Amino acid sequence: MLNNSSKMMFLSILIMGTFVSISANSWLSTWMGLEINLLAFIPLMKDDKLMSTESSLKYFLIQTLASLMFLFSIILLLLNPNNINSNFFAEMMIFSSLLLKSGSAPFHFWFPSVMEGLSWMNTLILMTWQKIAPLMLISYMINMPLIIMSIIFSSLIGALGGLNQTSLRKLMTYSSINHLGWMLTAMYSNNTLWMIYFLFYVFLSFSLIFLFNMYKISQINQLFSLFFYSKILKFFFCFNLLSLGGLPPFLGFFPKWQVIQMLSMNNQLFLLIFMLMMSLITLFFYLRISYSSFMLNYYEINWLNYNIFKTKNMMIFMIISFISSFGLFLISSLYLLF
Repeated sequence: MLNNSSKMMFLSILIMGTFVSISANSWLSTWMGLEINLLAFIPLMKDDKLMSTESSLKYFLIQTLASLMFLFSIILLLLNPNNINSNFFAEMMIFSSLLLKSGSAPFHFWFPSVMEGLSWMNTLILMTWQKIAPLMLISYMINMPLIIMSIIFSSLIGALGGLNQTSLRKLMTYSSINHLGWMLTAMYSNNTLWMIYFLFYVFLSFSLIFLFNMYKISQINQLFSLFFYSKILKFFFCFNLLSLGGLPPFLGFFPKWQVIQMLSMNNQLFLLIFMLMMSLITLFFYLRISYSSFMLNYYEINWLNYNIFKTKNMMIFMIISFISSFGLFLISSLYLLF
C-alpha cells in the first residue's frame, strides 16, 4: 500500500479526516471530518481482490446513509434548540447514525459482507482506524437506553455470529462486534477505560492480521496446513487468537479485567454475567480452531525449526506474539506498582 504515492495521499487524508472529527467544536465540522474520512477510504479499498469493488460500493452506500441521518439530525437540533421532544429524537438519530458508522449491533448488517471483499490491510483499517471517530463522538453524547441495547446486541451477535464461520475475515468481523460491546460498556463509565481497551484491541488485531497477510490466508482450513512444519509458529498463532478472545493468562485479558472490575464496582451484575457468558462463546470457537490445528495435524518431531526466523517479518511476528502472550504479567505488575 505504501509503495503507491496516491494511496499514501489518501491515507494521510483519511487520518486528517478522523482528527478533524474528534477535534471539532461543532456538529457540522464533525460531519465534514467524517465525510473527508469516508471519501479518502473509498479509493484505498479498491485493490486486486475480486470483491473489492462490491465492498467499496456497499461501504459507500451505508456510510452515506449514516452521514445523511447525522446531517438531518444536526439540522433538526439547530432548527428547534428549545424543543425537548425534537431534541430527544435528534439525539437518538445522531447516536444511531454513529452506531451504524462504527458497525455496532444492531446496525452491524453491512460489516461482515464489506469485510469479506477487502484485503487484509484494508480490513485492519476498517476494524481499527475507522472506528476512532464514531466511538469518540459516541463518548461525547452517551444515550443510556440506546447504549445498553447496543452493548447487549453487540455481545450477543458477536458471539453467536462467529460460531459457524469458515472465513477468517468474518471471524475477525464478529470478534470486532463483540469487542465493540465491551468498549461501549467501558465508555459509559470511564472515558479513559474505553481508549485503553481500544489500544489493546488494535494491537491484538494487528498481531493476527499481520500473520494472515504475510501468508495470504483467508479460510480456517488453510491454517491447518500452514503450520504443518512449525510447532512454534502454531503455538504463537494460537496464543494470539486466545489473547484476542481474552483468555486470562494472556494480554487480551487485561482490558476485560478492567471492565469486569468497573462493572462489579457499579453493581451491574446482570450486564457483567451476560457479557462474560458471551465472551465464553467467542472463546469456544477460538479454542475449537486451536484444538483442530494442534490435534488434527501433527508432522514434525523437533520443536525448533530455525527456518521460520530467517525473514524479518517472522521476527516481527514473534516479537508481537511474545508481547501478546506474556505481556499481562508485566502490565499487571506495573499497574499494581503505579
